[in-house]
Amino acid sequence: MTPQPTRVAAIQMVSAPEVAPNLEAAGRLVAEAAHAGAKLVALPEYFCILGRHETDKVKAGEAEGAGPIQDFLAEAARRHRVWIVGGTVPLISRSEGKVRSACLVFDEAGRRVARYDKMHLFKLDLGERRFDESRTIEPGSAPVAVQTPFGRLGLSVCYDVRFPEFYRSLDRIDAWLVPSAFTDVTGAAHWDTLLRARAIENQCYVVAPAQGGAHANGRRTHGHSMIIDPWGEVLACRKEGEGVVLAELDPARVAEVRQSLPALNHRKMR
Repeated sequence: MTPQPTRVAAIQMVSAPEVAPNLEAAGRLVAEAAHAGAKLVALPEYFCILGRHETDKVKAGEAEGAGPIQDFLAEAARRHRVWIVGGTVPLISRSEGKVRSACLVFDEAGRRVARYDKMHLFKLDLGERRFDESRTIEPGSAPVAVQTPFGRLGLSVCYDVRFPEFYRSLDRIDAWLVPSAFTDVTGAAHWDTLLRARAIENQCYVVAPAQGGAHANGRRTHGHSMIIDPWGEVLACRKEGEGVVLAELDPARVAEVRQSLPALNHRKMR
């Protein structure tokens, strides 16, 4: 049976350096999304902690399957009867002083059904502004897709969006999730273009929940959480500040675009 149209929510946050207030904010926003009819709710990268120091997320790291952040996601999914894409959660890795930046998916019963560990680690050097995630994050090794009542979802995180071969590696996906925390500089230059390109070339929806605003650690993120359809049309967007972005994922629209312009059938290199 073909999945029916589903309302999806991309949550935008301005996360703090402490876990507790972030979970409170995320809980409130998930509830708002569920009340608006969303059945799939996606949180942004670093939704649970955007620390004053890069090592703060390491200190907040949880063992797989246990910890307040994972408990929150499971309970929120159960309480609101929604599927939740948990942005990124710092999970303890095998490398000392590092964590895995894990995107976790929970079904409406609160069961974790998928985990993707961010593969591409962000690095930027603009003189006074420098980032290097490899100092505190151990990269994942493989892309992940999960079959859901809403179609086949692909999981990616932020910097992954710059690598089109990553998105093609899982063949046909109905919607790609891209939880992110783009900087204001790179976001203004590239965010919209990269997301729309991934939707157009893969002829699928892109759901991109983001961090959006001025954070207590002095960082400013680009925001513009958005949901994009398979033709590259931006269906909904929030420029900055916390909030909920809503749109419909319609499998019939995916089929229509792929039938009218069968580019995926014309691929010569795989």
